[in-house]
Amino acid sequence: MHDLAQLRVEAGVATLTLDRSGRGNALVPELLDAMRDCLARAARADVHVLVLNAKGRAFSAGGDVAGFAGHGADTQALLAYSADIVGALNRTILDLLAFPAPVVAAVNGAVTGGSVGFVLASDIAVMSERAFLQPYYGDMGFAPDGGWTALLPERIGAAKALEVQYLNTRLDARACRDLGLASRVVSPEELEGETDALVKVIVSKDPASLKASRANVWSPSRRARVAAALERERAGFLRLIARPETAARMAAFLAPAAFAEKGR
Repeated sequence: MHDLAQLRVEAGVATLTLDRSGRGNALVPELLDAMRDCLARAARADVHVLVLNAKGRAFSAGGDVAGFAGHGADTQALLAYSADIVGALNRTILDLLAFPAPVVAAVNGAVTGGSVGFVLASDIAVMSERAFLQPYYGDMGFAPDGGWTALLPERIGAAKALEVQYLNTRLDARACRDLGLASRVVSPEELEGETDALVKVIVSKDPASLKASRANVWSPSRRARVAAALERERAGFLRLIARPETAARMAAFLAPAAFAEKGR
């Protein structure tokens, strides 16, 4: 399990690395369980800052469509798998929001589907110029999860959040910066160095002060509201996932030509 997400703690900095690069760090229950385990261990280590990054070209390609499609016509198995993975995603996002120290996301590449929640639950995002956010829900026939309705409208406004989802807009790194979703945009070669420089500034500050700021912003009452909104997303996902229309759209997406076109 821990091979899919790795934790390194050094000099007050915890680095959580997603490592399912052969599948674009696409989400499966095992990866999410590994992330939650790493977050719990990092919280116990009382670090000054958490850095979330990923190996490979993609940051995370959202739910692994092959994992959903692999259940075929077994509706009950598909619903059980979907409830498990979206529930695990919601718990991971809430764990990130509850993390006691500042959270920095170093976004190296594509962030699609429910993986957007990892960026939205971070305090600061440093994005590579080749990184982007994109929902894909209307194309796939899924209901949105990962915070596209639970977190994004608060960040960029309801109308813009809905437009992005209706049109399946690809928000490149500069668009994310303009919308306030990313703090800095750098070349792929500069991502690690820029993140390290930012982390050094954070570590130089009084850790109790920064932790107090985060605790106040992500108070228990606010996290409870997010949890309820994420649960609505999960319920909506389960309502749509077993439809014939969704099965057809997943099959079209997984066709070799479509898969290559989307670069996932």
